[in-house]
This record gives sequence, structure tokens and C-alpha cells, in this order.
Amino acid sequence: MAVNRVKRAFKYRFYPSDVQAAELLRTFGCVRKVYNLALAARSEAWARQERVNYNATSAMLTAWKKTEELAFLNEVSSVPLQQTLRHLQSAFAHFFAKRAKYPRFKSRKTSRRSAEYTTSGFRFRDGRLTLAKMAEPLDIVWSRPLPEGAKPSTVTVSQDPAGRWFVSILCEDPLVKPLPATDAAIGIDVGLDRLLTLSTGEKVANPRHERRDRARLARAQRELSRKARGSANRAKARRRVATVHARIADRRRDLLHQLTTRLVRENQTLVIEDLTVTNMVKNRTLARAISDAGWREFRCLLEYKAAWYGREVIAVDRFFPSSKLCSGCGSVRERLPLSVRTWTCGNCGTAHDRDVNAANNLLAAGLAATVCGAGVRPQRSSPGGQSAMKQKTPRREP
Repeated sequence: MAVNRVKRAFKYRFYPSDVQAAELLRTFGCVRKVYNLALAARSEAWARQERVNYNATSAMLTAWKKTEELAFLNEVSSVPLQQTLRHLQSAFAHFFAKRAKYPRFKSRKTSRRSAEYTTSGFRFRDGRLTLAKMAEPLDIVWSRPLPEGAKPSTVTVSQDPAGRWFVSILCEDPLVKPLPATDAAIGIDVGLDRLLTLSTGEKVANPRHERRDRARLARAQRELSRKARGSANRAKARRRVATVHARIADRRRDLLHQLTTRLVRENQTLVIEDLTVTNMVKNRTLARAISDAGWREFRCLLEYKAAWYGREVIAVDRFFPSSKLCSGCGSVRERLPLSVRTWTCGNCGTAHDRDVNAANNLLAAGLAATVCGAGVRPQRSSPGGQSAMKQKTPRREP
């Protein structure tokens, strides 16, 4: 029986030479140019009620390279240019399926700098990676080994706003396989005072990474505001701001990886709340704290790791009164302001810690959904996950 191996991306930092950096920057610019040209062509065709697919834009790319104005596209590898057309095709497919908004043009200043190479665009031998149009291999810092006998299928090179260079190598990882099944189940309540509260009673402190570097970030932003627009000093100041943001994001991501890996390894079923973070960050009072907590990233990491290791993630509906519901008798309290962290049930007299009670209620709702299918619906954005909804009386159609 064939074994379905998981494809996994291994990301490393590298330090290009001046020649390699110039080549990559030129490639990034050409990728952005081709994407924007193809998007403009498809948008014009859309206005004429015509459909343009990947094959048509690929033919356009061949014609563009023959023009004097766009002859510089021949100076870089053709593989990343073809890949950006495939990415545009995927963006339109998501748009037509109503999973995403209409594709937007890439900006020279704000868009992510990246280029993707398939097997015909790079050579990987003896742990040395050489990209097309380059004579020397990349100076990669191998912070962790690739799987033994790894054969990369794609390589993505990128540069973040802080000026750091990264290479992401996609290959099969035979070590990623389902873990032995267990009966352990856990409810997870996310918060701001405490990052996570588990139904076991464990509470994970919120390190507030952004708050720790807030003074440094404010100082860097003040220096940026004083620089003349378009000057070299402003570019340097902008990079210093990006460096502080990168430091904050790296520490947050590292902590979330550790937490999600531990939770997935120890539990078979994990129940979370289906929060709409996009709407919640519109609250100007809590937006900074919510963004710093990384609730969305936590859920994404938890879901894909659960899919890797044969675990189950259940998302309980956001309107489920997990905090106001007494986990002892099931009565619901009418009001429970955020400032109230402990409360006593007026019906049965049970004293509750707000967050632990919420985690216990989430666990109970999630287990009920798995046993009897109570109000379960498939998640649109979480493969393998499911959402326990409130029970509603179906309306009769006239």
C-alpha cells in the first residue's frame, strides 16, 4: 500500500554575494512586472466579458519578451516568470470560487519580494543549492538538516522588509506521519491576560512581545518620520523599523510553534473557539493586544499540525456562551463584563474562573459535536476541522 508522504517547506536564511543579490533583486522586479502586466490584460479581457487563462498569459509573456520595451525580461530565469503566471491563475480560481477577493496589483514598495523556482530552475547536489542564471551556490545557513535523501520540488527565495534573505525548500518529509491514537481531549480558550487557558486548568502566560519592544519601536518610528521622503536615510530608517517588527514576529512565531506542537502531540481532540479575528481587531481599544497575541496564527498552526499527525480540531461557534455558561449546572448568566475574571453561579453556587470555565465548556461542546453531530458544519478555511454550532430550529419554507 502506497504511503502518502507530507510535503513540507524547510526555511533557511542565506547570505548572497553582491552579484547574487543583484540577480535576485532583478528577478523580483521582473516577477512583479509580469504579474501586473498579466493582471492588467486579464482585467481588460474581463471588462470585455472574455476569459483569459494561464496558457493565454504564457503566450503573452513570450510576445512581451520580443518587444524592445520589455526585452529585459530575457535577462532573468524564465521559471519564476512562468510561476507568477500560475500564481495569478490560482488567484483568479479562488476569486471565481468566491474564496477570495479580486486579485490586486503588486506594489514595488509594499509587496512581498519573492521568486519561486521549480526543478528546472535550480540544481541541488551534495547539500549545495544553485539557482538558474547563477554560477555559485547560495551561502545557506543549514540551521536544521533536510530529510535524508530529500529531493526538492520547488525553491522559493524571498527578502523580508528587514533586508534578510530566506530560501524555502519544499520536499517530502517521511518523518511526518500520524501519531499513535490517544483518548486525551482538551478545550482551549484564547485570551489577552493569559494567552491560553486549557480545560486541564493550565494557564499559559501572554508574553506580550510587542509591548516589550514598544519603546524601541516608537523610537525607530520617530526617527523614520523625521527623514526626508525618497532619501537614502529614510530607507535606512525604514529598515530599522522593519528589523524591530521582525524581532517581535520571530519571537511570537517561535512560542506559538512550541505550544501548538506540544498540544497536538499530547491530545487527540482539540477544541477551540471559531473567532472572527478580522472583525475583532476593528476594536481600537483591543486591536493592538489581539494582533500581538497572534490568535489567527495559533489556529493555523494548530490545524495543519493536527492534519499532519492524525489529530482532530473542532471549532465551536463564536456565539456559543462559553464564558457565561456554568459548566456545573448549565445555567447561563445574563451579563459577564470582561473585567469580571471570577464569578459564582447563582443557581448551583459553583465558583468559576472565567477562562477555565470557558475552556471546559468548549471541550464539552466539541465532544458533544463529535458524538451526536450536534450542529456540525465543515470549515471553509480549516481543512480537517469542523465547527460546533448552536442548535437552531429550522424554519419551514412557505
